[in-house]
Amino acid sequence: MLYHIFYPLHEVYSWLNVFRYQTFRGMLAFLLSFLLVLILEPKFIEWLRKKGVKGQPIRDDGPKDHISKQGTPTMGGAVIVFSVLISTLLLADLTKLVVWLALAVMLAYAAVGFIDDWRKVTHQNSKGLSERGKLLCQCFIAVAASLMLINAEFSTVLSVPFLKDLSFPLGAFFIPFVILVVVGCSNAVNLTDGLDGLAIGPIMTVAFTYAVFAYLTGNVKLAEYLGLFHVHGAGELSIILAALLAGGLGFLWYNTFPAQIFMGDTGALGIGGLLGFIAVLVKHELVLVIAGGVFVIEALSVIIQRYSFKMTGKRVFRMAPIHHHFELKGWAEPKIIVRFWIVSIVLALISLTTLKLR
Repeated sequence: MLYHIFYPLHEVYSWLNVFRYQTFRGMLAFLLSFLLVLILEPKFIEWLRKKGVKGQPIRDDGPKDHISKQGTPTMGGAVIVFSVLISTLLLADLTKLVVWLALAVMLAYAAVGFIDDWRKVTHQNSKGLSERGKLLCQCFIAVAASLMLINAEFSTVLSVPFLKDLSFPLGAFFIPFVILVVVGCSNAVNLTDGLDGLAIGPIMTVAFTYAVFAYLTGNVKLAEYLGLFHVHGAGELSIILAALLAGGLGFLWYNTFPAQIFMGDTGALGIGGLLGFIAVLVKHELVLVIAGGVFVIEALSVIIQRYSFKMTGKRVFRMAPIHHHFELKGWAEPKIIVRFWIVSIVLALISLTTLKLR
């Protein structure tokens, strides 16, 4: 909105030409989102308590140390989603379809997460929505978003990291592929959100990585030079991701160990869906497996544990997701969190090497 107000005035006031640059607007979005979360999060915590909204219910079969977290306010991710939304509406070019689709996916997934969170806190049950119901809602949103992309003649070609001359036209498989990426990323982020500050670290590293991809993909000259698919308007997604990165940083102030508030499914599903969909929009879907490696490992640990127990009656891990496995091995919670962050940073840097190693 500010972009549409101020940039047209650059012919009269030349200094307003800075609004032309996505880097400048991205920095403003970063600062705005950070301040919004930093200011609004404690007010949101206080509001939840005044309204008598009960805190996060804790799994009975979880680590014993988590009993002390019973009653900690949840749904804090709603503030991140709100801050990203406001920052984007103010500073992004709203004529770009990709911006609206990304925001729509984020809000739709956050709404599913909110329903899940609300059921948990009102019924004080850690189950919330049924797995099937949640999955159906997520798939429906992903299908709707992919159909809108197809209708807008979006490329359905899949590029391969490190190999610039290798790509695959997905054709009819584009929709199921989008479902796999978006729903998978959303749920993987949700599974990772099990320790104080654990999920928000990798969220920020992935957001930074894809902000770089979005900016380069949206620039015709840079995309051609690096051998990337050029996606019209993709550069504006870097503003969304800058806001997400800053929102995550502000949220970490209150979510760091010991957490004053949890992200909840509202934030985890909304942010995870957003990251997965942006990976599709910037044509770097497969790189998400590397950049979001922590999320992938967490999700795989749950899948392996479940099928191993069903097929053999034995568990591979002491508990899944895998961060609980390390807890039960005696690792302190802050140690697990920081080590997972380190892995996430390294994976983000490896992901960025795909820009040149092609």
